[in-house]
Amino acid sequence: MKLVPPLAAVLACAVACGGADGPARAASPPTPSAAGKSTAAVPRATAAPTAVPPARVVPPKVAPGVSARWVVYDRRTKKILSQRSPKATIRSASVVKLLIAVDYLERHGGRVAAADARAFGLMLRSSDDKAATRFWNLGGKGKIITRMRKRIPLAQSAPPPAAQPGFWGYTAISALDIAKAYRYLEEKATPATRKVVLGHLRTSTPCGTDGFDQSFGIPSAVKRPWAVKQGWSGFGNTPPYACRATAQGASFTPVAGPDLGLGRPVLHTTGVIGAGDRYIVVVLTLNPAGASYRTSVQRITKLAKGLTKGLA
Repeated sequence: MKLVPPLAAVLACAVACGGADGPARAASPPTPSAAGKSTAAVPRATAAPTAVPPARVVPPKVAPGVSARWVVYDRRTKKILSQRSPKATIRSASVVKLLIAVDYLERHGGRVAAADARAFGLMLRSSDDKAATRFWNLGGKGKIITRMRKRIPLAQSAPPPAAQPGFWGYTAISALDIAKAYRYLEEKATPATRKVVLGHLRTSTPCGTDGFDQSFGIPSAVKRPWAVKQGWSGFGNTPPYACRATAQGASFTPVAGPDLGLGRPVLHTTGVIGAGDRYIVVVLTLNPAGASYRTSVQRITKLAKGLTKGLA
């Protein structure tokens, strides 16, 4: 299988791979008619396309105390439009459910077993944690990340610490790796895998099954079409405002390994936006200890709006 080239490599061809069309052919000069009058040439039925200026992203300001990393990638021009600390690692929270789903489908011919269908949909649409644990265990836990590292490939991602193999939310990810994962899903995964995963992500519910609002970031920043997978961790067990609540989560002692941002809450918004899923947007944030969910949601939504302004 031909592997997807690293996204960072596309920066080297920013000029050569710009995709701009050449100038349109000049119109033919008037020609004399039989009566001695000039007759303009008949225009072509299909005119040459005009060059479209590349999309431009103005990096938004990051709130004090927030560590943000992002990648905005244009699949049409194959260019990174904006990036900040793209290779810095952070714990995945529920964003890893994207990798869990792709791995499951690629190992099962793009089909979800009837007995798994309901849980699979809840995991992607409503970020259900019990479902994620089920598929994490079925896939061999950290072996899922090992397989995805090779298949996509991913450079910074890593399984959870050896002492905590069951905590899928402690998977290390980077903005660049998640952007690669979306590119793989859009361009290299089997059509069946693509259809199933994106079908669920396009119908992401406003609330997670744990009662937390997951309409922040991309869904609040841009109009449809979009497909998203959100992530949150470290904001306690009880949603700060009404959605629909059930308890989940816990806190653990940080261990050696990739920087996961343990001890500070994380909030992530990732997905594809625009006609034909043109743009891949990944925004990962590490918030100050004790930051409220409401404030963190407002901050990441502001970042997402800034990064997607004019794109979709």
